[in-house]
Amino acid sequence: MPATIEPGPGPADPAIPVAPVVVATAGRGRGGPGGILLGIAIVLVVVLSGGALFASGFILGQRQATQPGTSATDETAFQPFWDVYAAIRDRYALGPVDRKTLVEGAIKGMVEAVGDPYSTYLTSEEFRNTLQDISGEFEGIGAEIGTVDSKGATVDCATFGPDCRLVIVAPLDGSPALKAGLKPGDVVAKVDGSTLDGLTPNQARDRIRGKKGTDVVLTIERAGVAAFDVTITRDVVRQREVITDEYANGTIAYVRLTGFSDNGATAFVDAIKAAIDKGQTRIILDLRGNPGGFVTAARTVASAFIKDGPVFWEEDAQGAVNPTESLGKGVATDPKIRVAVLIDKGSASASEIVAGALQDTGRGTLIGETSYGKGTVQTWIELNDDSGGVKLTVAKWLTPNKRWIHKIGLTPDIEVAVPADNPVGKDPVLDRAIEFLSGTGALGIVLPHAA
Repeated sequence: MPATIEPGPGPADPAIPVAPVVVATAGRGRGGPGGILLGIAIVLVVVLSGGALFASGFILGQRQATQPGTSATDETAFQPFWDVYAAIRDRYALGPVDRKTLVEGAIKGMVEAVGDPYSTYLTSEEFRNTLQDISGEFEGIGAEIGTVDSKGATVDCATFGPDCRLVIVAPLDGSPALKAGLKPGDVVAKVDGSTLDGLTPNQARDRIRGKKGTDVVLTIERAGVAAFDVTITRDVVRQREVITDEYANGTIAYVRLTGFSDNGATAFVDAIKAAIDKGQTRIILDLRGNPGGFVTAARTVASAFIKDGPVFWEEDAQGAVNPTESLGKGVATDPKIRVAVLIDKGSASASEIVAGALQDTGRGTLIGETSYGKGTVQTWIELNDDSGGVKLTVAKWLTPNKRWIHKIGLTPDIEVAVPADNPVGKDPVLDRAIEFLSGTGALGIVLPHAA
């Protein structure tokens, strides 16, 4: 299984079958934008804990020792746990308690005690649902979600309350959420009339998800307008990962990447190669609203433009920092090929790895809004006895210049603010990118043509 990169899912890339990736041609795409170890470790980079649509990929790890030796110190530390377990097993008066339930509860509490919203325990059903997410198909409203504080700034928080709120990062293409008019930055205050206070991100996600054909009512708080309810009919959500177009009389190639599966990365490289074969040497890479994906996919996409050197670095728990090098032989490494990368607050995880790599190496100019800011990598560990799994933060990822953008995001080279009341069909970020690539000046300064 491949790895997932996260600034969202540590490297999220499944060796599990993923839905077919369609390379689609769009009209002008405006307004676009979660016991005993078995040894299978899925490394993910996701924005939200659980499988909250920010899965970036996973990796098949080496088989681990399942019964490591226990030190005397650990034996002493765990004695209170065994005392409580024995008390419940032997003395609880309201009926027998299933042992598996106790073990799962203990694991959940231990992981939550870490205090990291990206580290979590998943039941067997949640684990399966998460793998469904990674496959690119699930039942729900089709929206990427994140967490913000009362002022709208990105935060890591374990339970919702006054200073931890659920936000729509981006509705997926063609999803019920998009059709219902949800927008990036919308705060979900209630689900079916109930607040989310006290719920974990996973629990909130599960409230919003549901069977195809059922309705869910979200109470939305949006800047500049009064809170309002939106009724959304859930459906099977499938994600297209590569969408192409062209502008400026066919001289500028446009490629939008909506996810980071390995299939999607391959389709992306094919799309870029097709554009270059047509003689297009100016490329718009649209990563707006892209929550991330597999680490391997991020590496493949970045390597299309970067000839050599690291595309990102990974810092583990011991402080060791190791580079992930370009694969080399990229189809668009020629410096004559100019690249504009579109980002916004919905660009997270593997998207930020790619955007950061192109920015630091000078192979791309970032245009739009500051990105989400997710700079950690998670490993997913499946447990035996159908006991679900654990997702644990195991590393930080850094840009080629060793910047850690966690909770900060990437600042675009050319900032373009999108008005809250931006008219449908208008896309000032895309317009600015076309203007930038149509000129010859640095950072979008269009030089006059010689007479």
